[in-house]
Amino acid sequence: MAARVSIASQRLSRRGAIKLAAGAAATVASHGALASGKAVSGASTAGAVAAGAVGAASAASPADGPVSLFPLNAVRLGPSPFLEAQQTDLRYILSLDADRLLAPFLREAGLPLKQPTYGNWESSGLDGHMGGHYLSALALMVAATGDNEVRKRLNYFVEELNLCQQANGNGYIGGVPGGAAAWKDIAEGKLHADNFSVNGKWVPWYNLHKTYAGLRDAYTYAGNEQARTMLIALCDWTLELTSHLSEEQMQSMLRAEHGGMNEVLADVAHMTGQQKYMELAIRFSHQAILKPLEENKDQLTGLHANTQIPKVIGFKRIGDITSRKDWQKAAAFFWQTVHDHRTVAIGGNSVREHFHSDKDYTSMIEEVEGPETCNTYNMLKLTELLFTGDAKGSYADYYERALYNHILSSQHPDSGGFVYFTPMRPNHYRVYSQPQKAMWCCVGSGLESHAKYGEFIYAHRGDNLYVNLFIPSTLDWREQGVQIRQSNRFPDEDRSTITVKGNKTFTLKIRYPEWVEQGALRVSVNGKQVAAAIGADRYVNVRRAWRDGDKVEIQLPMKTRLEQMPDKSAYYAVLHGPVVLAAKTNPFPGEQPNYLADDSRMGHIASGPVCPLEQAPVLVSENAAFAGRFRPVPGRPLTFTAPGLVQAAQSGPTTFVPFFRVHDARYVVYWPYSTPGELVERRAKAAEDEKERLALDAQTIDQVAPGEQQPESDHFFKAEGADAGVNKGRHWRHATGWFSYDLTDKKGEAHVLRLTYSKQDAGRRFDILINGQLLAEVRLDASALQEFYTRDYPIPAGAASAGKLVIRFVARDGSVAGGLYGLRLLR
Repeated sequence: MAARVSIASQRLSRRGAIKLAAGAAATVASHGALASGKAVSGASTAGAVAAGAVGAASAASPADGPVSLFPLNAVRLGPSPFLEAQQTDLRYILSLDADRLLAPFLREAGLPLKQPTYGNWESSGLDGHMGGHYLSALALMVAATGDNEVRKRLNYFVEELNLCQQANGNGYIGGVPGGAAAWKDIAEGKLHADNFSVNGKWVPWYNLHKTYAGLRDAYTYAGNEQARTMLIALCDWTLELTSHLSEEQMQSMLRAEHGGMNEVLADVAHMTGQQKYMELAIRFSHQAILKPLEENKDQLTGLHANTQIPKVIGFKRIGDITSRKDWQKAAAFFWQTVHDHRTVAIGGNSVREHFHSDKDYTSMIEEVEGPETCNTYNMLKLTELLFTGDAKGSYADYYERALYNHILSSQHPDSGGFVYFTPMRPNHYRVYSQPQKAMWCCVGSGLESHAKYGEFIYAHRGDNLYVNLFIPSTLDWREQGVQIRQSNRFPDEDRSTITVKGNKTFTLKIRYPEWVEQGALRVSVNGKQVAAAIGADRYVNVRRAWRDGDKVEIQLPMKTRLEQMPDKSAYYAVLHGPVVLAAKTNPFPGEQPNYLADDSRMGHIASGPVCPLEQAPVLVSENAAFAGRFRPVPGRPLTFTAPGLVQAAQSGPTTFVPFFRVHDARYVVYWPYSTPGELVERRAKAAEDEKERLALDAQTIDQVAPGEQQPESDHFFKAEGADAGVNKGRHWRHATGWFSYDLTDKKGEAHVLRLTYSKQDAGRRFDILINGQLLAEVRLDASALQEFYTRDYPIPAGAASAGKLVIRFVARDGSVAGGLYGLRLLR
């Protein structure tokens, strides 16, 4: 082990090691506050123990040092959509049964279950991941509200996990099915990993990371000392488990999604001051992703998006603690390229969970699996970390956009249900989780997101107070003996009022939003206008000796504007100020879609009928300068019409409203644009382009996207000797042994298995079996006219067993099964 640790140590500069020790000393000071019963709430789950962001350490932050976010328990939300969302989230959290979430941990520890485990993802391979998210959500909600029932549940959950850890006897806590044997094999170097599995287990490190993060958050946000002790013991288990793995084996294992393992290990290093955890954090950093980013290369196309973002959060965290500027810059480059080239108007990114080409957003319009909420949850965590090191307005601009238009919109205002995919395809819709049925990743991150709205509203550095967001709230700036109350009806009204309680000299730094025209923002103090010059950081500075009762009025004029799809195709989003406007649509009169997701593995996808693109409402104008045609509806805040602009099949005027208020409906966010003369041709082309695709979709009973994480896991992918990758932007799967999928054919309609291959795999030989029976002997050849081609295999009548078809691809001796680029089960 010593030799391997020394390799990791060489990657840390001497300066970095010194900074780690100094940071640990600051953390010890903050832990004293915890011991005295004053819960120290972290700046974020990504950086809860960030340098200068915890407890007493923040009081001494110099004017030119890093910016600190305030502890979450120092901010309380005022009346607003965000407070309503927080309260709705609290009800959702309390509706969950802690004993059912604990069941996987108890089972793996050999302890009796108090309640059966939940279903859905919690009983099909990702068992226990929701328990980690739940613990983090409880910790955040304790800090955000001080709710005693939530604290009681948190303490109970930690104590039960402690019993599991003691029963395991080696520091381990986890719900991974058959975890003991799986971890033993890994410790012995017997491992095979691909993009979402290690030794056949569904992303085990990703799963376990949620437990790490939950324990960390229980300590940093809620002050639970027992969680800290358990977390360190869990880290020691990980250190021992990986001690015999070579660097090559570690990097191979990191091909599989592993969440933010490097980040949380860096947090523990900072928390304890022990170098061994930092060395382990570095070993858990995926070099295949880090190296291109260090060289300012965007090699993200085709990658599973949310696998990468937590890795980058970890790069930034390690870079901050060790003063590794190359790692810090790599994280900043990642954020910039995702923000500039891979993000749509709502602040989200990805299609079917993957980064598509930054030059072609066709899939964003065509597919129904649009931006994933977890991606934005993690992009906001990364944004917080970047802001603390470089407090520029552009980070806060993105944060605001993503918060209002994706995160806030992803929660149902009544039931509290969470959204997984937000389609950008015109005329489609979203489905929402049900508390006892849906256990997806976006439910877990959703539980957290709506509990932590208070953490980025304000920040401070020395005696500078940053106002990042215009969300009604009260800040207790304890170090300065000042309280700040912000009140408004923003974004329904374009102004905000800040009232100071206390007497103190400090600089109020008000963000000048990118959506306010230059020179239009107005600031007045006690009724007298003051200069509102924009600084280089895009903040307005107001410094004075503040007196109790001083009032600051901020006017933020909002305009309606257009944003073209990033690839410059003829699709536009409409925004007013920071708010994306959308419209409810009704392309199928009399339709009643089911907006509630069921408990199936793919229940998170809005799989109802797809409306043809040629039927989408179109913005029709002689040119694209039509933003001035939107008219506010009197008496209805943030509600607009655009007379004569929209041509749609449905009668009546189209009403534009904030997207975060659109629920239980089909909608349009990105609008096709056309001149009057091109409209007929545009619709005809859209119909022709989609004719074959929609016909195939109508014929399809079930399908898999080989090599893509969620479609494969939803179809219970299994394999021996399997691998996956991307070729010319298309994902593939193959195996030197075998691989299989479980397909659903409830009505016994399956007639044809359609597979997609590539000419480059000519000569490969393999068998296709269906429910254990030989379907076809395959030898791939190079005779196809296209690079990618399909082959159809007739399915014998009655092949389905209980509505299920297991399709298995088995390599012949000395050959490879696949590559498989597509799989459809057709009627």
